[in-house]
Amino acid sequence: MGKYVIAGNWKMNKLPSETYDYIKEVVEATKGAECEVVCCTPYVCLSEAVKAAEGTHVSIGAENLHFEDKGAFTGEVSADMLVDLGVKYVIMGHSERREYNNETDETVNLKAKKALSKGLIPIVCCGESLEQREAGITMDWIAIQIKKAFAGIDAADAKKVIVAYEPIWAIGTGKTATDDQAEEVCAGIRALLADLYDDATAKEITIQYGGSMNAKNAAGLLAKPNIDGGLIGGASLVAADFAVITGAAK
Repeated sequence: MGKYVIAGNWKMNKLPSETYDYIKEVVEATKGAECEVVCCTPYVCLSEAVKAAEGTHVSIGAENLHFEDKGAFTGEVSADMLVDLGVKYVIMGHSERREYNNETDETVNLKAKKALSKGLIPIVCCGESLEQREAGITMDWIAIQIKKAFAGIDAADAKKVIVAYEPIWAIGTGKTATDDQAEEVCAGIRALLADLYDDATAKEITIQYGGSMNAKNAAGLLAKPNIDGGLIGGASLVAADFAVITGAAK
């Protein structure tokens, strides 16, 4: 399946003054990892993060970007700005951005296309609410998110995209989808991608699980055939815990 990618999503945590030393700690803790190791930091921490990760196996990502190159978009950051800093990955469509910042399936698509055009690797988030899961429409909901996110993206570019399945009911709640629940949805996402493109393309796309993946449950989740990594929240803020997760991705 897709290559293993373990990406930490710091969210609104850590200060710029803490970032350099912490990235160095992550570099040391994750030495020998058999996966791609990524730290996605707040905008204000990116410069220090890139500096600390330079020449190491750790890559740096941003938590968002705007789909326009420049203009009157106060508070926004462009793909060119991220590239200029040395950023490699960028998250889009996270449920917190969708809930609090008016992120839509349409803007996720525009952001994914912009990121790809600038050589950035998009981490496209999708996931259902507890209400949607209980109504039995998880895959219907996710199918809409996936189809809209990949609209107008050809197979060659689709292979560069990472999909992060994050059930909204499991983000920051301490609740985690069971290994089988997570695998069922990730397998469903791969089947959707095969329908949109073909089996070979779908197999090359990395599908992560997020939603309270931590040092204790990572091994079971990452052992599933359609889970190629994780988008890690709280556990990415403690280097030792993050290292346990990267060590489980083999």
